[in-house]
Formats: sequence, structure tokens, C-alpha cells
Amino acid sequence: MNRERLLERATDGHEYDLIVVGGGASGLGVAVEAASRGYDTLLLEQADYAQGTSSRSTKLIHGGVRYLKQGNISLVLEALHERGLLIQNAPHLVHHLSFVVPLYDWWEGPFYGIGLKVYDLMAGKLGLAPSERLSPEETRAHIPTIEPHGLRGGVIYFDGQFDDSRLAVTLARTAADLGATPLNHIGVVGIDHEDGLARRVRARDALTGIEHEFRGRVIVNATGVFTDRIREFDEPGAAPLVRASQGVHIVLDRSFLPGDSAIMVPETDDGRVLFAVPWHGCVIVGTTDTPVPEASLEPRPLEEEIDFLLTHAVRYLTKDPTPSDVLSCFAGLRPLVSEGGEQNTAALSRDHTVLVSPSGLVTVTGGKWTTYRRMGEDCVNQAAQVGGLEPHASRTSELRLHGWSDALDPSDPQSVYGTDIAGLKELIDQRPKLGEFVHPSLPYKQCEVVWAARVEMARHVEDVLARRTRALLLNARASIEAAPLVARLMAEELGQNEAWIEAEVEAYRELAAGYLLA
Repeated sequence: MNRERLLERATDGHEYDLIVVGGGASGLGVAVEAASRGYDTLLLEQADYAQGTSSRSTKLIHGGVRYLKQGNISLVLEALHERGLLIQNAPHLVHHLSFVVPLYDWWEGPFYGIGLKVYDLMAGKLGLAPSERLSPEETRAHIPTIEPHGLRGGVIYFDGQFDDSRLAVTLARTAADLGATPLNHIGVVGIDHEDGLARRVRARDALTGIEHEFRGRVIVNATGVFTDRIREFDEPGAAPLVRASQGVHIVLDRSFLPGDSAIMVPETDDGRVLFAVPWHGCVIVGTTDTPVPEASLEPRPLEEEIDFLLTHAVRYLTKDPTPSDVLSCFAGLRPLVSEGGEQNTAALSRDHTVLVSPSGLVTVTGGKWTTYRRMGEDCVNQAAQVGGLEPHASRTSELRLHGWSDALDPSDPQSVYGTDIAGLKELIDQRPKLGEFVHPSLPYKQCEVVWAARVEMARHVEDVLARRTRALLLNARASIEAAPLVARLMAEELGQNEAWIEAEVEAYRELAAGYLLA
């Protein structure tokens, strides 16, 4: 993808079939769905792909054991089906992971054992592997650092794991491969109407300050926690649709959870499921569920959320983490569909909603990464009717995503590039120094920085260290130390000067400081 060429195409004045506002999981899913049906599609993202909620998940593609317990059978069935499709369509990004539920009370074995067997059955032919009861010895073999006192055994089951922002970039590239125009760093500042219908958007390029106008037969609002802001552009005074719930994660060294299995705690003090998940050589522990009054691109973990996660980690691990062990902490906001009156965000719906305003603005919100494809399908079905587009059947259930490869080792940090690994190797052949790491404590090579700027539309140091690579999440301090080198490599590629390098490094240091515990 070349941002300059895509922007030139977008500003040629023609009318699009669909204009999608939002470049997170839902917006990218809509763009791929629409483009795969042959609709001329423009996507506008105010910041970077997945910069908000969609890069801050627990990194799981799963049916949701918690939703099964709540009795939301339809959501679990849909998610398990979509999990199976995504593993087939993006094996370079999604792989199997075993989860162990440690059992400390006598009643937990039958309760969770039966529940997870039901979970297996619901997956049907797209299931991964059957769940099994484990003895205390087998449980410790899978989780060597599990708290042994009172341990009665465990249950092992299987779900999917992925890299969320890398999937987002892959979807943007897939959409572009299909003829769509996905643009980042262009934020919508207004919606204009023709004969009472929403037909034009005004958007400002954050890199240049230039404002553009785009016309479309139908406009889709897929902006997650910012849904109501876009709805206000269309219909001032519209009743709020979304409430934001903050989920926080901490990242620890792999020594806290050696082995190849994750831990799933079915119910914490606040009624949530807690995970400790091995990921990219580290361990992610999360998450919380805290209502927040307003949406932000950079939410910050609250002290009590960090304390909550550390307290629960101490309960279940023999190696007790302290604040000084936290390599990074990050927060994301869930867009939960509210009908008003709910006080507890944990009780709000995780289902997605498609809503059409009187002007024809199509809003899709709610949902989760696992069901992004289904959200896109449902939204485009509705948008095609609103825009009077020629009907075409969905084909994304069998659409292989950009870079598809089933011959890669998921433990290899570069496996997320799929077949694009060949392009990275070519860069190293041309400039051997690009084969060196950006930092001794990070698994990323200099060629990935050049690739991100040249091919994946990264335009800020943050784009590279937070989302094209996951350096910010894996080790915030090391990422700060890597920022000057990353900025210099990007400047060479993008034709920027020393002043740009200094500004980018300073901006990144300020951002990344929020991922470190004081």
C-alpha cells in the first residue's frame, strides 16, 4: 500500500459506493466485505489502523466461555464458527492455544468439565481439540508455576490466539488488494446531506492539515467507542448508543508462565474471566471491566486496575509479580451497546448492532474481534439496501487474507507477515544492516521498520513500535530506547529531516511513559 497513491485516487472527485468511517476491527471488516463484493469502497481512519480498542485486546480469537456461562448461546455459536473460519483464512496470524482452568474446589471439576464439553460440541466440525480433565500432576506439568496449595486438578481446552494490530494491517492490505482505498490518519470532521440523505463526508488529513470532501452512496459508521460522535455529525442530539468499558492488561516476563499453555480463571472478584496468556515471548494478564465516562484514543490504566490484576496473579502463580516486574501495561475501551439504565458494564451486550438513521447513515457497533467478519457481512448487507447497490452474496467466509500461509511457525516473530516474509528478506539482501535488531531486548529487525513505512503506511514512530511491531506492549522501556533508531530509519524512507526525527522521538517518549508503572 502506498498512502500517497491511495490518497490521490481518493481525491479524484468520483462517488464511492461505500464510505467506511473507522479503521478498527469493525471498519476494516466492513471494507474487506464490501470490496470483496465488488463495491467501490473508501475507508477513513482518524489515526492509525487499530490505534484504539482494536490493538488492545487480550489477543484471543475465542467463542467466549464467559458468554456460555451467561447463557448467550447465540453469541458463542457465532463466535466459535467465526473462530474456525479465521484459523482457516489467516493461519499465519491465528493459531491454536491450550488453556488450563485450575480447580481448587470439589464442585469446579464437574461444573467446568461439563461446560467445556458443551463448548467443544458447539464448535462442531470447526472445533480445535477436545477438552479434558487433568490431575493435579498433569495440571502442574502444563502450568509449572501454578499455585499448588489446594490444587485439585484442572480442565484443559483449546481456543485461538492472534496478533490484533497485525490482523488489522493485514485486513487493510486485503481490502487494498481487492480494490478498496483504506486511508489512515484522515479523520472525519463532518457529514453533509443531500435531499435529507447522508451522502458526503468532510475529513481532515492529520499529516498535512488539508481538508477533503468525499461522496458516497452510503456512509458506514464503524468507529467503536467513538460511534456516538459520528452519529452526532449526522443527527445532532441523537440518543447515545454506546457505553465504554475499560479493560486493562499487564505484561510480564515469560518466566512467570513457562510452558505452552495459558491460564483461564472463570470468575474473579468482579465476575470477569481472567487470563494469563503467553504471547510473543511474554505473558499478558488481563482483563478488568471498568465503566468510563468518555472515550479516548489513549486511555490509561487506573491504579486500582493494576492492583486488581497483580492481586489475582499472586493468587494463582507461585512466582508472585510485583509492580517492578511489569514490562508494560495498556488499556483499551470496549464499545458496549447500551439500552440505558445499566450500571454494570459487565452486564451489557457483547453482541454487535447494525442501526440505520433516518438519513441513511449505517452504524455498526459492539461485537468483538472474533466476529469482525460476521459484523462486516451483516453491515454490508444492510448498507447495500440503503445505498441501492447491486446485490452480491458474501464470499469472505472462504476469503484467504493477505499473506496467507500455513507453513509458518507461530513462535517466529516474523510469521505474522505470512508470504511477505520474502519482501523482508529482500530488504536484508539489499542492505545487510537491516537484518540487525532494533534493540537487544526486542524481537524486531530494522527491515521491519522500513517495510512498515514503505508498504504498510506507517507514518509515525508510534505506528511502528505500537502496532506494526508490538514493541510498546512487550517492553515499553526498551521501545523508548529503540525510538531514535526507528525514527532515523523512517526518516530515510519518508524523506524527513532532523527536526522531524527529534519531534517523533519526543512524542513517542511521552506516549510510552504512560505504559510504564511509576
